[in-house]
Amino acid sequence: MASYLSRASLARVVPFVLFMILLAARGHWPQAGLMGLDARWVYGVSVLLVSGSLLFFWRDYAELAWASRPSVKELLLAMLVGVVVFELWIHLAEPWMVLGEATASFHPVDSEGRIEWDLVVVRWVGATLMVPVMEELFWRSFLMRWIDNPEFEQVDPRAVTLKAVGLSTVVFMLAHTQWLAAIVAGLAYAWLYKRSGSLWSPILAHAVTNGVLGVWVVFFGNWQFW
Repeated sequence: MASYLSRASLARVVPFVLFMILLAARGHWPQAGLMGLDARWVYGVSVLLVSGSLLFFWRDYAELAWASRPSVKELLLAMLVGVVVFELWIHLAEPWMVLGEATASFHPVDSEGRIEWDLVVVRWVGATLMVPVMEELFWRSFLMRWIDNPEFEQVDPRAVTLKAVGLSTVVFMLAHTQWLAAIVAGLAYAWLYKRSGSLWSPILAHAVTNGVLGVWVVFFGNWQFW
């Protein structure tokens, strides 16, 4: 039981669970707002609270120490993978590639069709800076290694099994409506983690994917991807 409740486990699970709870709350938030808070600003609340939880546990993320960063070559590869995943993500969106509908869509446009830039900035910053750290700590650092050994900190990322990569990717897929795109992204980020042995690689790739996606969404008005 201790391994399930260890501080290392909680440091990676708590921010993710907090984000998912707030995501669900945003999806069920009254359209007219609640307590004077527009549902879209619940995302801003989640950015603050989840980022706060990451900062609270920051000392527990030894793998994010500056000294643990991968080589420049690996970082450049991660950026390239991030761009490729973005390109695939926006094309793997045919009806048969989508399961259900997003419960908490984000449409930062007012009643007159004008973009609300304060909402856009909050969304982009959260998706580009907070989400990649929070998700990669959970999906790759914790879950993927935990599948191989509940004492997950003892597992070298380079030694994770294909079973762990596959199962963690399946669960990652279930958390997204674009199931095929999620499989591609999950496998790509897992490959980077396993190849480099550093969590910085999938975090950077994930950040590039989300960052470029956000710019593309705003530029072309494809809000359904947010």
